Amino acid sequence: MNAPVRPTRLPGGDAMMPRFREAGDVTLDLFHRDARVEDRWLGLHPREFALMWRLAESPGERMTRRALLADVWRIHIEPETNSLAVHVARLRVKLDAFGLARLIATHPDGGYYLDTPPASDDFRILGADHV
Repeated sequence: MNAPVRPTRLPGGDAMMPRFREAGDVTLDLFHRDARVEDRWLGLHPREFALMWRLAESPGERMTRRALLADVWRIHIEPETNSLAVHVARLRVKLDAFGLARLIATHPDGGYYLDTPPASDDFRILGADHV
């Protein structure tokens, strides 16, 4: 069994990983290793949290199955397991309680990505340019 991802120093500096990471309406908390929507915790298991944290690291960017297995499970071979799909399904069920199951999207070319809406400031700027 692999150990869960722990906070580490970032390469090339003394900076630490951030404690919080935003994923749309979800706030991930590295200290609690859980996520919350407003003041309600999702109750994530360690791998679910690590998977969500990794996807939130680069929202909108496709993460292949191989990349997620390497980054979250620390497996550098292509195992014949559906563990990733099972964890994604569990995350979607927990997010669905808040109407956010679509936050974790399946990419048409395979893999997953965090489907977050654009920030409201970006939306207003975009809207102003197209008026």
